Amino acid sequence: MAEQKRGGPRGHGPQGHGFQRPKDFRGTVSKLLRYIGRYKAALVVVFICLVISSVGSVMSSYLLKPIINDYILVGDFAGLLKMLALLLGLFLLSGLCSYAYARIMVHISQRTVAQMRQDLFDKLQDLPLRYFDTHQSGDLMSRFTNDMDTVSEMINSSFASVVSCALTFIGIVVMMLYMNWVLTLITFAFLVLMLLVVKGVGGRSRVSFQAQQQALGAMNGYIEEMVEGQKVIKVFNHESKAIAQFSGLNDSYRDAATAAQTYSGAMMPAMANLSRIDYAVTCCVGGLLAIGGMFDVGSLGAYLLYVKQVSQPISQISQQVNVLLAAVAGAERIFAVMEAEPEVDEGKTVIVRVEKHGDALTETNHRTGCWAWKKPDGTLVELKGDVRFDHVTFSYDGEKTVLNDVSLFAKPGQKIAFVGSTGAGKTTITNLINRFYDVQEGTITYDGIDVRDIQKDSLRRSLGMVLQDTHLFTGTIADNIRYGRLDATDEEVRAAAKLANADSFIRHLPQGYDTVITGDGGSLSQGERQLLAIARAAVADPPVMVLDEATSGLDPAARSEILDILLDFIQDERHSVLLSSHITTDLEQIADTIAYLHHGQLLFAKNKDDLMEEYGILRCSQQDLDRLPPEWIAATCRTAAGCESLVHPRVSVLRALPGVVCDAASIDDIMRLTSKEG
Repeated sequence: MAEQKRGGPRGHGPQGHGFQRPKDFRGTVSKLLRYIGRYKAALVVVFICLVISSVGSVMSSYLLKPIINDYILVGDFAGLLKMLALLLGLFLLSGLCSYAYARIMVHISQRTVAQMRQDLFDKLQDLPLRYFDTHQSGDLMSRFTNDMDTVSEMINSSFASVVSCALTFIGIVVMMLYMNWVLTLITFAFLVLMLLVVKGVGGRSRVSFQAQQQALGAMNGYIEEMVEGQKVIKVFNHESKAIAQFSGLNDSYRDAATAAQTYSGAMMPAMANLSRIDYAVTCCVGGLLAIGGMFDVGSLGAYLLYVKQVSQPISQISQQVNVLLAAVAGAERIFAVMEAEPEVDEGKTVIVRVEKHGDALTETNHRTGCWAWKKPDGTLVELKGDVRFDHVTFSYDGEKTVLNDVSLFAKPGQKIAFVGSTGAGKTTITNLINRFYDVQEGTITYDGIDVRDIQKDSLRRSLGMVLQDTHLFTGTIADNIRYGRLDATDEEVRAAAKLANADSFIRHLPQGYDTVITGDGGSLSQGERQLLAIARAAVADPPVMVLDEATSGLDPAARSEILDILLDFIQDERHSVLLSSHITTDLEQIADTIAYLHHGQLLFAKNKDDLMEEYGILRCSQQDLDRLPPEWIAATCRTAAGCESLVHPRVSVLRALPGVVCDAASIDDIMRLTSKEG
């Protein structure tokens, strides 16, 4: 199984301008517009408000011309008051429209992002386990947080801001051309200079911010490692080395951040100074035109206001470009998950409740404790828990074979244990039974039905899982147990807890079964968490139990308690049990059949008692072994490994030889010597 990886630092939001550029800008924008387009009526209102607001902003400056020429210069104070009242009304209307479209965009933004977040979460539930094995959990989380935040900010403010600035800029340019095209040419020349500054400084700023984010990611990752590994650092006296390494990373981040902030800080002063120079040049030229009678004073005053305003939309749009690109890049990452291949389920056979009348089965909606497989043609096959592997070969990546031509079976009521070292393929078998993955070669049947013909939810409903890594959800103890069967009553939850021997410690908790646990049950011991996992499986009462390293990682006392509980729990003959562990002493207490996996190959699968009867272990020196007649060795020894051999323990002639010891073999002995032969 691929190791679950931690996510990296949060660097996809607008706060870190080192975003990745979207690979398919048009396609991503089109998908975003399909979400936003669901609110067409609201968007029409927003656009109308934007137009009114922009027109009001442009026209309020133009009104300065008649105010100066027709009222101030001629001394018409009554008319001036009327114009000021008109100007005030225009400001109020523009402000009201700005407030209206801002409020509407908030609603559109939050509803759009809420729907995207819901669709993304729904999609995650449809993805195969392989997807989560190959993608970092932190990266997936960032799509719900950082990427959604950037999209929300873009829709909420940047989208409307860019449209408003564009409309305002167009309106100002039209009015400037209308008032004086000569002065407009001067303004255009400075606008070109501003655009060149934006392009040059902005490009360097983007590169610097990318370097800053990389340095921040390296520093944050190092801090996380050092915080988690403090015990190891102190044990090996690495404090000074850790400080030295952090100082280097901190200096790198300081230099990168200084460069990024320098370029970022230079943008606005450069734009402001160019705007002031433009204003000064326009004042001089406009004044000369006014002195020559080619331009009136009111027009000059209004035009100068436009000169001060014309650069503001450009500055605001340049500031929003990074946010827009970051939002589109974030949306692209979100849509990449939404468009990932879902888990394929072509199974048609489903699990149903049945009543038994002799050998006859009748489907029912009542809880009877009996289940059956319902095939597409309506045929009912009693669910007994007969699981068989027939020449199964499997690889996770298509290159390294994890299981190689494995054939075995678990009959109803049988307790079969998979033993082997780490990486032998034990967990892979449980993954294949659950159809987290499908086999490439061979078949797995469940009560004679190919598991690929069974709907995945029905298949998994028939299986109970107790894993080594117990995951508890935020909620009450009762809710976590009920996760095994959501319609379980309070009485059934308590009965399952008693069966798992968890009832006593639960009742000692502050609120008993209503005690809320958080943080994956961090307040509980590992043994208590495992008891809850067993109770969760018990409440489902499945015909097949799968215990994957259920006692690994526990101390001897806790492991002994868990083993006793498991032993009681699986005594019911209705249960077929598949166990996997590398601790063979645990399995000897529970299993009746031992299956030994070694590097993906099944070396043997035999009844435990027969195994003990069949194999003994012969210990002697190589010299003594050489003295044995070759025909005896050929007839009695199963495997040879130097001075140790697996032999038939009943060969009394070997026991009679001097220097030769023949004892009963343990499962560990059989595994060790058999794997050497293999």
